[in-house]
Amino acid sequence: MEKIKVLVVDDSAFMRKLITDFLSEDARITVVGTARNGEDGIKKIKELTPDVVTLDVEMPVLDGLSALKRIMMEHPIPVLMLSSTTKVGAENTIQAMEAGAIDFITKPSGSISLDLYKVKQELVEKVILASTVKPKTLINLSSEGKKTTPSQSSYSKIEPSEEGDIIVQKIGFSKSWMQSMRKVVVIGTSTGGPRALQKVLTNLPSDIDAPILIVQHMPAGFTRSLANRLNTLSAITVKEAEHGEIIRNGVAYIAPGGQHLKVKTIGAHLVIDLDEAAPLNGHRPSVDIMFESVSELKAYAKIAVIMTGMGSDGTDGLKKLAIQGNVKAIAESQETCIVFGMPKTAIATNYIDEIQKVDHIAETIMKYV
Repeated sequence: MEKIKVLVVDDSAFMRKLITDFLSEDARITVVGTARNGEDGIKKIKELTPDVVTLDVEMPVLDGLSALKRIMMEHPIPVLMLSSTTKVGAENTIQAMEAGAIDFITKPSGSISLDLYKVKQELVEKVILASTVKPKTLINLSSEGKKTTPSQSSYSKIEPSEEGDIIVQKIGFSKSWMQSMRKVVVIGTSTGGPRALQKVLTNLPSDIDAPILIVQHMPAGFTRSLANRLNTLSAITVKEAEHGEIIRNGVAYIAPGGQHLKVKTIGAHLVIDLDEAAPLNGHRPSVDIMFESVSELKAYAKIAVIMTGMGSDGTDGLKKLAIQGNVKAIAESQETCIVFGMPKTAIATNYIDEIQKVDHIAETIMKYV
């Protein structure tokens, strides 16, 4: 089996050695070179043709964000960002996700500690995952297009072919779907999610007659930067969810990193309920927990969306939504997913009503709202 070739770009000699040592210990990976800034990194990419690049966000000469934009234009390749946990670092990382980076890893700070070994495992796993991303997907990510007007297609009857591919058949759509009921939109996503969320939220109108609840797998400190960034780009209000706040139509609430997002009813209002209960299947926030909480809302029809991400978070929650009824479910298509994990497992339940490219998801949501 051919090894995954990695280029490490970081202005710190210590970090270059540390990352190289971590990756080299895995038999599936070989570090083909290092670079000390973005300019040097772009040159080495052309010389060494790596499969994956790890790229520091903050560097002299040419910073990581500027280097990433050039890489996506000149030589699209899977890139993992290494970020500090500072406010500026988080904001730059969110912009890097928009610009086409696959994912990010928070840099260890201070002296060497046991925490470094947690970073090591995450780094290896994300490099291996990044190596599976197809160049065609990266090219689509890096081409900044205008808002699209999706087609009116709808899909159901999802079955695997003999080759294991997903086949969908068109069906009609009844405009009378739960017209008398209030609606709530719930979205779950992971790897590649910040870019997918941007595509969806920026195409929703400010007068959408429903609130939007979002779980994006991301550490504490980064979800607020993500919400603030999306808020500046969107017609709707986007914010990090706060415990106890009343949920309002036209507002998207992103679960804070490290906290589960649930809902409860107080009088005539829906209210955000955050907690720090144990992670579910390694995730806090968990899409499953949010979906399950929303499934208990009898007075609401639900529009559930599962987008790009590794693993199966959201699938069990989708089943609970379906059992309770009053739900339409949308999955992002393999064509636009960075990682076709979460949508694929959701599709396999046969509870998905529509499979759509990410550019078409906003209009599909609006059709059901």
